Amino acid sequence: MKEIIESRKLLGATPGLTLKELSALYKGLMKQHHPDRFQDEGQRQEAEAMSQRIIAAYKLLEGLHPETQEARAEEFERTLSSGIANWQYKGQLLTLKFGDGSEHAFYGVANKTYNKFVNTDATPRFVRRHLIGAHPQRKVTSAVAA
Repeated sequence: MKEIIESRKLLGATPGLTLKELSALYKGLMKQHHPDRFQDEGQRQEAEAMSQRIIAAYKLLEGLHPETQEARAEEFERTLSSGIANWQYKGQLLTLKFGDGSEHAFYGVANKTYNKFVNTDATPRFVRRHLIGAHPQRKVTSAVAA
């Protein structure tokens, strides 16, 4: 969750923004911090580092946005039906690797919920009932082509 808060702070985004408004914030910051705007090498390197942080923050918030989730719902359902191959849990971040090779991260998953997840043999049914909609989620990597 800290990553989400820091990303919002960096972009100046509030939780209720539309995807279009988020994109406008991102574009404005990228214009301001684009490395090509600077002649001095030191300033250029600082701008490069800042632009990379801005890009990462935007990608995170874009992936978590409800409009993005809605657009990818059908794709995620296919991913979920491929089964859960592996998972990693650290600091309330549960990352699931699915049978199709994709990875999805769920933010703010409490230890209690994680323990229930592990004790249910990590089933897609548990993901549907206890993670989807209850925790911010984003796609980390796409499915591997067969």
